[in-house]
Amino acid sequence: MVYIGHYPNIPFDIPRNWIWVELGKIGRWQSGSTPNRLNKAYYGGNIPWLKTGDLNDGYITHIPEYITEKALNETSVKLNPIGSVLIAMYGATIGKIGILTFAATTNQACCACDVFEGIEKEYLFYFLLSHKEEFIKLGGGGAQPNISKEKIVSTYIPLPPNAEQIRIIKTIHQFFDQLDIITESL
Repeated sequence: MVYIGHYPNIPFDIPRNWIWVELGKIGRWQSGSTPNRLNKAYYGGNIPWLKTGDLNDGYITHIPEYITEKALNETSVKLNPIGSVLIAMYGATIGKIGILTFAATTNQACCACDVFEGIEKEYLFYFLLSHKEEFIKLGGGGAQPNISKEKIVSTYIPLPPNAEQIRIIKTIHQFFDQLDIITESL
C-alpha cells in the first residue's frame, strides 16, 4: 500500500510530468493572530485585518476591520502579501478560501500561503476550493471543529508544470463564463 499524507492510497493517477507534493512545499504558510482587543491602540489603523467571515471563496477586495502599525510591531500578527491564498481553519467557516488583492493581516483562525515562483495562486485556490469537504472531514472535533496548519500543509496536491497550471486555470474560467451566460439567460 502506498501512503501519501492522510490518503491511504494515491487518490488518482496523474500524468508523468506532474508530481504529488505536500502543500507545505509550494509556498510559505503562516497563520494569523488577534491583537489584544483591550488595547485600543491596536485597532482602527490602516492595516487590513481579515477574519474568516471575510473570506468569500473568491478575490478579497474589501475587509471592514483595520489594525495599527503598533499592533503589527508589538504582536505576533503577520502581514501577508498581495496574492496570498487564505483558508479558514475553524468552526462554521472551515475551508472557506480567498485570494488577497492587497496586503493584509489575518486572525488566528486563518492560514495564508504566499506561493513560490512557478506555482499559480489560482491553481492552489481551485485545489483548495475542490478540497473543502476533505478539510471539513479532517476538522472533526466538537461544537467548534478545526483543522490545523499542520493538517493543511501535509495535504498532497497533484502539481503539473506551470504552463499546465495556467491552461487548467483558463479552462476553469471558460466554464465559469459559460455558467454565467446560462445563469443570466434563465
